[in-house]
Amino acid sequence: MAIQLQQALEVGKYLLTQRLKGRKRFPLVLMLEPLFRCNLACPGCGKIQHPKEILKQNLTPQECFAAVEECGAPVVSIPGGEPLLHLQIAEIVQGLVDRQKFVYLCTNGLLLEKNIDKFKPSPYLTFSIHLDGLQATHDRCVDRQGVFEIAVKAIRAAKAKGFRVTTNTTVFEGTDPKQMQEFFDFLESLSIDGMMISPGYSYEWAPDQEHFLKRQQTQLLFREILAPFKTGKKNWNFNHNPLFLDFLMGEKDKDYDCTPWGSPSYSVLGWQKPCYLMNEGYYATFKGLLEETNWDNYGYKSGNSKCADCMVHCGYEPTAAIAAMELENIPQVLGSLLKIGG
Repeated sequence: MAIQLQQALEVGKYLLTQRLKGRKRFPLVLMLEPLFRCNLACPGCGKIQHPKEILKQNLTPQECFAAVEECGAPVVSIPGGEPLLHLQIAEIVQGLVDRQKFVYLCTNGLLLEKNIDKFKPSPYLTFSIHLDGLQATHDRCVDRQGVFEIAVKAIRAAKAKGFRVTTNTTVFEGTDPKQMQEFFDFLESLSIDGMMISPGYSYEWAPDQEHFLKRQQTQLLFREILAPFKTGKKNWNFNHNPLFLDFLMGEKDKDYDCTPWGSPSYSVLGWQKPCYLMNEGYYATFKGLLEETNWDNYGYKSGNSKCADCMVHCGYEPTAAIAAMELENIPQVLGSLLKIGG
């Protein structure tokens, strides 16, 4: 597991504090979307399907800081759209770093090398590069030739300047396990600081609805993909709680339910209910989202058909993080922490 030691310790302290205060619902990762515009039109993503008047809007740095303070999560993920299209993204990132938030700037990499000098290396900043496979696979997933090559070049440039870099991969139906394993080997050759993987969820605005995985498909596929890692034949550098990876593989003792409030989403439209994958309305405040949402209506065990096949990291990584605090799981988590890079 590649989560750096400082982050692991501070997040662990945060989780312990929430438990001691008796809080049942609290955020772990804020998904801060400063804009929906993008320079790609990936068929598995629906963000650019918003109306043009919405796509023209940005969150200001002050609005971003206010949302972060209101939410209080120790980790801030900045997806989009493409965040590097925001003219003030460097100011936003630096403001969050100054607040000692662990920031993951999620980018397709097309604009990273051009803008890299606007940022400063910090243990609080990680560039998370979207890569869904080797060249042919990734370029097909983003519906544009040459993107893989540009993204890999950007990874090398960022690493050369001392930045932390991880990758973010969505696994779709039809993925070849052996090709995915070769892809992980390639990423290891880039000396990145960790890999994040998640099954695709049928986001209702996504143009391509045919290649999202059902729950049982996800478990079978991830068992095949991660088999060399599980048996110790491969030591791939995942930026995940090991309990989440067990969950993806369908381990019987990891029958988790979703924790949608663990990764709240804030955008130009407000606080999204109940998570960034479902379009069921917005709240003006985080308090409103937390207290007025009927959370019993969401998650696999709720019986909600929209949640039946979802195993996405934004809902289940927080569940795994909370489970890591249980005594019976501590040895496994500590074993993974021994592999952490500082």
